[in-house]
Amino acid sequence: MSWPKDQQSVIDEPLALCSTDPMTGFTRSGCCETGPEDFGSHTVCVEVTAEFLEFSRSQGNDLSTPIPAYGFPGLNPGDRWCLCASRWQQAFEAGVAPKVVMRSTHKQALELCDFKDLAANAIDLS
Repeated sequence: MSWPKDQQSVIDEPLALCSTDPMTGFTRSGCCETGPEDFGSHTVCVEVTAEFLEFSRSQGNDLSTPIPAYGFPGLNPGDRWCLCASRWQQAFEAGVAPKVVMRSTHKQALELCDFKDLAANAIDLS
């Protein structure tokens, strides 16, 4: 399934679904689509790890704790999530980058992340 068809992945295919459980994406569509309102560039579809979640928490972005007021369930290792491209890059540079789902990662992520680094961490390319 691809959604939305007018947005492209980093591998020049229509952007594929990242996750609906938990529901992710800047617009909570399940896709890492983006637009002018998405100042954080939530464009990298990742599969989070405990190590990454701890790193993100240590950087002031606790992704593990639920925030019901925002409909945020909190993430667990193995969950897929549309991560800010700058946070993925920061984690990559710290050696704790979560794995990337390239078919679900928006092409705009390439403004902040290098394709070869994303691809080296891909879980959906052979």
